[in-house]
Formats: sequence, structure tokens, C-alpha cells
Amino acid sequence: MAKQGDGSGKKAKTAAPAASSPAVRKSMQGNKCRDTKPELLMRQRLWEAGLSGYRLQWKVPGRPDVAWPGKRTAIFINGCFWHRHKGCKYATSPKSHIEYWVVKFDRNVERDQRNVKALEDAGWKVHVVWECQLKKDAIEQTMADLLPVLAEELGKELRTAR
Repeated sequence: MAKQGDGSGKKAKTAAPAASSPAVRKSMQGNKCRDTKPELLMRQRLWEAGLSGYRLQWKVPGRPDVAWPGKRTAIFINGCFWHRHKGCKYATSPKSHIEYWVVKFDRNVERDQRNVKALEDAGWKVHVVWECQLKKDAIEQTMADLLPVLAEELGKELRTAR
């Protein structure tokens, strides 16, 4: 493991603390990296709108959750807690092992920014949808804003509700 200041340009990683209880351990192990509820909900809405033909976790920087490689369009569906959605009530901070979590969250945010920039520099159109934007009180507005933009970028017509 590289340490800060060793010339490698890599930051030292803080070791993950032991779980404070078996319940916490089980909860953390249950976190999935793909096919989460927000992702499934987004894919369902895309399909219903006629915006199918996407690929999942496409092999480009950041592995976007949904991508149309031929059109160079990508969607990241970010969890507010893990990706630190500023000002969001779901981006709470753990009460213990604060040093570990601050470093972890900072790395996540930096990595997200690098990945979005790399895709945009390669000519991709990148959309970031936050988990809270897919909650019941916000999803209709989120889709009303996002779907027409995607349809235009993809050169497709939106399917209207039946």
C-alpha cells in the first residue's frame, strides 16, 4: 500500500474498522454494487418511455449504471449516502470511526468526479441521478426533466403513457 508522500502519487488508505455489531456487519454486507432498487426503478422507467437498447455497467471510466455506447450517453445512479449528495437528508454521516468514513467518502467523491470528467472529455453526455430523486415525492419531476433530454440525445421518440 502506498503512503502519502512516498512519490507514487497514491494516498494512503485507512483500514476499515471492525463492525460495531453483527447487525451492522450484516447490513454493510448487504450493500450491492449493481441492480439496486434505484437502478431497477430507473431502468423500468427508461423501458416504459421507449428508451431501451442500453447496456449495464459498460466498460468505460466509472462503469455507468446505464449506457448507450453508440450514442455516448451514460447515466450514473448514485446513492446519496455513499456518493455524498450535498444537502441531502439521506447523506448522513456515521457517528463512529469518523476518520475512516471521511477519507472513504472523500475518495468516493473524487473518483466520481474523475470518472465523469474522463467520460465528458471522451465526448460522452453524462447524467447523474441521485437516489433521493427517485423517491415517490420526486420521481415524476425527475423523469419529466430527464427523459426528454435523453430522447433527444439518443434520437428516439418518447413513448407516451397508455
